[in-house]
Amino acid sequence: MKLATWNINSLTVRLPQVLDWLAANPVELLALQELKMTDDKFPHAAFAAAGYQSVCFGQKTYNGVALISKAPAQDVVRNIPGFDDDLARVISASYQMPDGSATDSSINSASSNLDKRLRVIGAYFPNGQEPGSDKFEYKLAWLDALRAWVRSELVQHPHLVLMGDYNITFDDADTWDPEGMRDQIHCTDEERYQLQALVALGLADAHRLFAQPPKSYSWWDYRDLAFRRNHGMRIDHILISNALKSAATACWIDKTPRKNERPSDHTPVLIEFANCNLGRTHAPG
Repeated sequence: MKLATWNINSLTVRLPQVLDWLAANPVELLALQELKMTDDKFPHAAFAAAGYQSVCFGQKTYNGVALISKAPAQDVVRNIPGFDDDLARVISASYQMPDGSATDSSINSASSNLDKRLRVIGAYFPNGQEPGSDKFEYKLAWLDALRAWVRSELVQHPHLVLMGDYNITFDDADTWDPEGMRDQIHCTDEERYQLQALVALGLADAHRLFAQPPKSYSWWDYRDLAFRRNHGMRIDHILISNALKSAATACWIDKTPRKNERPSDHTPVLIEFANCNLGRTHAPG
């Protein structure tokens, strides 16, 4: 089973790129961020023709999220329950894992049906603009609310994946210019504290569970030949619950789409699990 996350920076512009990527990389689930479209414009039919189901939470401007999957989504929740927010930043859903195709023995032995489902949260974290700004304070409040909610989600859904564009680096290794970015947005102590607080709930940074090439980044500015010079940051993350760690077999960044004509400034991050197909038999067509 492979899952992926990708900030596509306008699905209207880059739908063909997403469909081409899915054809070459037939993941069981893809979380998309920054759709920049309303729900009525979402291309459900195009994904269905490619063998995928989709749920979305759209909005104009710089928001909008979606989950594209082989299996049908269950118990879909949009945004963070209890947090007053009119921006479309979070979509979560559960996916049934058939008996005999579970991620680990604890799922097969669990008496609760919830334990046989994978809970996926796809999120587009606020950018924050700059430390000290109103948008930065909103980001910190949003992160507080997210953490409280994820804590409760883990109680109900021990097999949980939280992935998306976090707009936060873990540490200096996640940026090409640690000194130049120090205390700048994405790299402040406050943001990194929030990221570590999420991990402390019982999650793990999947990327660092495995050996990775040095200077592995998921985002590059469009300016100053940043991609060609590998002047980037790793701000797109996949966090997995401790119950899933033993089933994870690989996590990597696919830089290929960043070479496309008119690419997103982000590129996909993927994770692979053993012994689970996320109900592929339920795929349409």
